[in-house]
Amino acid sequence: MSENRKPLVYIISAPSGSGKSTLTNELLKLVPNLVFSISYTTRAPRGSEQNGKHYFFVSRDEFERMIQAGELLEHACVHGNFYGTGRQFLRDAGREGNDLLLDIDVQGAAQIKRNLTDAISIFVLPPDRKTLEWRLRNRSEDTEDVIQPRLLAASREIAEYDKYDYVLINDRLEESADRLVSIVLSERLRRDQKTFSEQETAILQRAERLRLANMKQKVQRILASFSDPQGSADS
Repeated sequence: MSENRKPLVYIISAPSGSGKSTLTNELLKLVPNLVFSISYTTRAPRGSEQNGKHYFFVSRDEFERMIQAGELLEHACVHGNFYGTGRQFLRDAGREGNDLLLDIDVQGAAQIKRNLTDAISIFVLPPDRKTLEWRLRNRSEDTEDVIQPRLLAASREIAEYDKYDYVLINDRLEESADRLVSIVLSERLRRDQKTFSEQETAILQRAERLRLANMKQKVQRILASFSDPQGSADS
């Protein structure tokens, strides 16, 4: 990738517990010239999280200073804590010839899309409510009084899926990672506007199946599982 080319910006959003972090880690291993924008947050570190690797952990005063100085591309308050994306990551990606990956919530994604209208947005979903609840309980980070509000928030966040370009249902990790790679590579192929090989055409076709218009029926079943007491999309 040549330097000083305008970077593609990929936004990934998902309800907490959807496996988004695991997917993004796999994506970064598999796709070259893709860098991750580490968010700033006012919340405390969880578990083994490290400053500068998982997040930049800052005080609320420092976060507010960054807002006033115009240093953030977007910012939002989620579950009582502030999160934001630094502008510097976008400048650095362009200078170094990389594309940029943002892991942000639906509020932040909407801000990015207003400011960067050509950003590519991807919404990651659990297969159903029951799976999401199982993942939240088994990651052993949250107490019950945190899990229940997260499940309620998830149903509201999933309802915003139609504001995204692509929808990815994270059922099996390896297959989901492959689909995510297809989305990223397909957008690069479209940017390059060249004649596509058979392999490249297959990548474009896989990504096309994940576009919003082709995923709406599947998402409706997932949404229904959040109003079903059994929490299963198959019930």
